[in-house]
Amino acid sequence: MTMSIRGYAAQSPTTPLAAHQFERRDPRANDVVIDILYCGVCHSDIHQARDEWGGSLYPMVPGHEIVGRVSSVGPEVTKFKVGDTVGVGCMVDSCQHCSSCNAGLEPYCVEGATWTYNGVDRHDKMPTFGGYSERIVVSDKFVVSISDKLDLKAAAPLLCAGITTWSPLRHWNIGKGSKIAVIGLGGLGHMGLKFAKAMGADVTLFTRSPGKEAEARRLGADHVVLSTDEKQMAAVSRQFEFILDTVPNPHDLNPYLTTLAVNGVICLVGQLQPLDPPVNAAQVLLGRRSISGSAIGGIAETQEMLDFCAEHNIVSDIEVIDIKNINAAYERVITSDVRYRFVIDMASLKAA
Repeated sequence: MTMSIRGYAAQSPTTPLAAHQFERRDPRANDVVIDILYCGVCHSDIHQARDEWGGSLYPMVPGHEIVGRVSSVGPEVTKFKVGDTVGVGCMVDSCQHCSSCNAGLEPYCVEGATWTYNGVDRHDKMPTFGGYSERIVVSDKFVVSISDKLDLKAAAPLLCAGITTWSPLRHWNIGKGSKIAVIGLGGLGHMGLKFAKAMGADVTLFTRSPGKEAEARRLGADHVVLSTDEKQMAAVSRQFEFILDTVPNPHDLNPYLTTLAVNGVICLVGQLQPLDPPVNAAQVLLGRRSISGSAIGGIAETQEMLDFCAEHNIVSDIEVIDIKNINAAYERVITSDVRYRFVIDMASLKAA
């Protein structure tokens, strides 16, 4: 049995997103049915809708920054009830028995996590469809609670941009007394600044754009360094214990490596392509520095982040759009013409 759902989909790598009717499974005993209120727009939605990473499945309904209300639950569900405000992020299942899953690290599932869209359900082999839609059905293990204290539309990007920056900051124990830097002021970077500041760190923003200082300070930066200015870069040589690199395309890591202290770590969260230009290994060896990477976090960690956000009143800076404007929004994301995340008001789907 299935239920018919309205949404927006890409039919091929080259066609614009448009209204689309599709089927979702009827709920299983451990499923939560969620009426979607808001869905964030992530740059990875664009990469996948346009098959820029390869392996895209069509029709594709993107969206993995989902906030909604529970409309029904299966008989085995105890954590959620009708009316609860909840979220769904980048994944909706995993094997739940490998070493990663047992450690609460579901995104690193040895068998591969089931992604919220552009994936295949591991039980019924149906394609997964994301949050650019009116409703979603998800296993209760992959649903998180969202406090009504938060602005719900601005909480949507926490499900990807938020957890992608929170997870490495927590993993490397950033806190009071930490001296860290964030590279890039976009959807990820602005969340990195907010989290690191709230955790008690001394926070520097690296940017290539003059004129971002006031904005960076508003978001939590204590210092701003223009990465194209050799004098400013020399002034922060060997200073940082941790650098969160949010840049989504290939860029030169070498100038940033020189700003790491001994034992310092630079963590890539934006770039999936090969490093180019090559890294000068001397910079790594002679400072006992590390180049690392991090994806999203596990479900327990995502809940921890959302609870921290409710406590500290942290949400994303957003621009709300109607779903009929999604294609224009994609073009604006590509040119970085958004501060800092688009969120679709799913009520607009009825009109579309």
